[in-house]
Amino acid sequence: MQAQSAISVILKNHTSDPLLTPSEAAAYIGVTENTLSVWRCVGRYNIPFVKVGRLVKYRKSALDAFLDRRTIGGES
Repeated sequence: MQAQSAISVILKNHTSDPLLTPSEAAAYIGVTENTLSVWRCVGRYNIPFVKVGRLVKYRKSALDAFLDRRTIGGES
């Protein structure tokens, strides 16, 4: 029973906060994939990412938080 609820939490998070590939993430925030790779390697911006073996994935919520932190002006 407990394992089943853990699986449902994982599935819920997967649909509400998808993992994006570097190319999808780069397109989402409006930079090139190479720029995103350089930022990740040199630590230019703190955008959390997930490593799955040699694959890199970005949570959509992490990208949204990055954009929120970089937003200047506008309404509070």
